[in-house]
Amino acid sequence: MKGLILSGGKGTRLRPLTYTSAKQLVPVANKPVLFYGIEALAAAGIRQIGIVVGDTQAEIRAAVGDGSTWGVEVTYIEQDAPRGLAHAVLVSEPFIGDDPFVMYLGDNLLAKGIVRFVDQFTSERPAAQILLAHVPDPQMFGVAELTDGRVTRLVEKPADPKSDLALVGVYMFAKEVFRAVREISPSFRNELEITDAIQKLIDFGLKVTPHVVDGWWKDTGKLEDMLEANRLILETMARRIEGSVDGASRIEGNVVIEAGASISDSTVRGPAIIGARAEVRDAYIGPFTSIMNDVTIRGSEVEHSIILEGSEIIELKSRVADSLVGRNVKIFRRPVTPSAHRFMLGDNSEVGIRW
Repeated sequence: MKGLILSGGKGTRLRPLTYTSAKQLVPVANKPVLFYGIEALAAAGIRQIGIVVGDTQAEIRAAVGDGSTWGVEVTYIEQDAPRGLAHAVLVSEPFIGDDPFVMYLGDNLLAKGIVRFVDQFTSERPAAQILLAHVPDPQMFGVAELTDGRVTRLVEKPADPKSDLALVGVYMFAKEVFRAVREISPSFRNELEITDAIQKLIDFGLKVTPHVVDGWWKDTGKLEDMLEANRLILETMARRIEGSVDGASRIEGNVVIEAGASISDSTVRGPAIIGARAEVRDAYIGPFTSIMNDVTIRGSEVEHSIILEGSEIIELKSRVADSLVGRNVKIFRRPVTPSAHRFMLGDNSEVGIRW
């Protein structure tokens, strides 16, 4: 069985951050989202993985390499433009061949992995197996309608959803999916929709197996979902202190402090992670915060946020919360005190705040 990770999207909902970085490489708990997908496929015993790439392929190739870090072999598959998930399947046919495969959206996170789903798919061998989750806003997703436990209809982003079961970004297919994709037409979005391809399999009379996931699932395409995924993963991490912590500092709860990080005159309240060579001085780092490598937090408070490499937050009087700050960003205080700060900043930004 092979794996296929889709990593060609532009990440428009995470702009301006994704003007300069692939959305699949934005880190959650200090690890790029894409890496969680590779790990999930490797844990399921999949050793050949194709990664569909687009405009950000150079960055993704540099981050992932040949896959040997995870004990897998990675093949890169170029998609000339984002033309839909089913189009990504079609351009991957030379890599997939006649093998069954798992398709994993590169910006998705699934709490309990996919091992049991892969095992069941391998054992039962349906034409497709789809994962579903109950969501409060099904009109934002591909939606499945079930009758007596069988998938009877799939609709992409319906205006009037007949179900609250959204397709999770993990699919399993047999080779029949390629014939299905060839028989569908572009949607109103001018994309080949994977929901239409799966519906075509149903129309062929082939078996499509549904599974409702019992753990959390996150599509990290929006800021709120990225922060929520960060929170959920930090909650699973065990305490580990490898950096330096002075006697005037307090480390409370499950906190990871990587080697080379320095904590002085500060409080770090977990769950939180502080990356290598980060400096936290005279500061407060609150729960659900990920501080990446080479970040400086001085004289400031940060919680429920993700701060990327090389950024600086210096002498702010108000707490930074619910924020995603890009690489090499500088946020510092100037005269005139504001009541609050909330940021979503792209790489190499600089913000001066008056007091």
